[in-house]
Amino acid sequence: MKSIKTLTVLGLVLVSLSGCANMTPRERNTAIGAGVGAIGGSILTNGNALGTVGGAAVGGLVGNQIKH
Repeated sequence: MKSIKTLTVLGLVLVSLSGCANMTPRERNTAIGAGVGAIGGSILTNGNALGTVGGAAVGGLVGNQIKH
């Protein structure tokens, strides 16, 4: 069941990234960082919702600070 959740989150992230065409590089990096962080947080905490949200928040912050 947890692998289904992880695959669903991954699929949603990939679909949402298709809307990044009109984003600035900083916005794109933030979105990608949040997606990667959410997946990482979910994996590290075995699908815990708080871990997923925390990973997304941290990933978004890191992605926002990356210079393009």
